[in-house]
Amino acid sequence: MHLYGLKNCSTCKKAINWLDGHAVEYVFTDYREVPLAASDLVRYAQHLGGWEKLVNRASPTWRKLDAAEQAAVSDEQWTSLIARNPTLVRRPLTVYADGSVSTGFNEARFAKKLQGE
Repeated sequence: MHLYGLKNCSTCKKAINWLDGHAVEYVFTDYREVPLAASDLVRYAQHLGGWEKLVNRASPTWRKLDAAEQAAVSDEQWTSLIARNPTLVRRPLTVYADGSVSTGFNEARFAKKLQGE
């Protein structure tokens, strides 16, 4: 399991605490320090069902973008936008051992995924 997020994000901390409390092995990567590869972002967005599922449009970062940036439609536009504004990615971004992807933290979803359902 690989968690991507920000080390100071409260939701990421909750996910990490839950994983630690359940003795789950994982790798955490702060994507400000180690940016996500464009090809990975495209794959994660596709797996989630689109960029709107990967990008947090309620974030302060999103609200500060101009209308042209918010109108991104192509994978290249989205990956460029995220490269400049990594905090746009919903946190945490979780890539499970089976290759599936989720965003946010939900105890029930984590437990279900770890039970192999």
